[in-house]
Amino acid sequence: MSAEQIGVIGAGAFGTALAIAQAQAGRRVALWARNREQAADMAARRENVARLPGVALPDSITISDDITRATAAPVLLLTVPTQALRGLVEAHAGALAGSVLVVCCKGVERGTGLLPAQVVADALPGATTAVLTGPSFAADIAAGKPTALTLATAAPEAATLQLGLAGPCLRLYLSDDPLGAQLGGALKNVIAIAAGLAIGAGLGESARAALMTRGFAEIARLAEARGAQAATLWGLSGLGDLVLTCTSEKSRNYRHGLALGAGRAPEDGQTVEGVMTAHAIVEANADAGEVLPVTAMVSAFLHGEVGMDEAIQLLLSRPLRHELE
Repeated sequence: MSAEQIGVIGAGAFGTALAIAQAQAGRRVALWARNREQAADMAARRENVARLPGVALPDSITISDDITRATAAPVLLLTVPTQALRGLVEAHAGALAGSVLVVCCKGVERGTGLLPAQVVADALPGATTAVLTGPSFAADIAAGKPTALTLATAAPEAATLQLGLAGPCLRLYLSDDPLGAQLGGALKNVIAIAAGLAIGAGLGESARAALMTRGFAEIARLAEARGAQAATLWGLSGLGDLVLTCTSEKSRNYRHGLALGAGRAPEDGQTVEGVMTAHAIVEANADAGEVLPVTAMVSAFLHGEVGMDEAIQLLLSRPLRHELE
């Protein structure tokens, strides 16, 4: 057993928050920051000023830009953005091998259509993986506010992993459906952009509710078509995450849509996974316009292929059908 029980790979807001939660649960944590200056600043200040200001880092967290320090832990939380995940795993495959890799990012890899845990399996065959996902904001987790997440894995040590990552304010529910958990977590970001567009454009709360509901139907259709369990989408990683992300301005994806819908430039320097996910899903599904109309419209709007008025009209003019279709 190494000095650290948990390694966190990625010192963004969510990675830092998870490190804090693990430390608050009494575990020793090694937090890896890619940038040497950031690591030194966090270690000196005991705070992630850039990504999670105002929250103190417990003494049981060590911060370093040396990835071997973090990867010596038996359990690693991978919190880098989805589009950067493959590069990280390929660059540090030797260091990552042998640990349980818990994927904490949400999205779909552009170009391959793979989900995060699939990216890890592709880049590091034989790795033991799990997925940590669900309705959560970094600030809430870091502040010790009650948060419930899904831990999805087919690994036989699932119950041990659940016990080893849960905390006083971080409640984890097990799932044996990583596919469904990841699809719910990825696609809800696209629907959140749509919800933000609706509110930003002044379409009203009723329109947002309709987009959330029909968006959820899209997520369920795609998940079941890919072999996921329908019940998974009704849980924290599906409906729970969708509700949170589509209704709070803490959500980067919702804020992104909100700004665009209002005709403003979105924030710089923020990872908005729903953008790449929308494009990746449309690219991987030739019939996306028919079976995933909200996702397809978000992708088209973000590409500049349709304007707001045209997007609204195209959605409203779709043929009437049964609600379960």
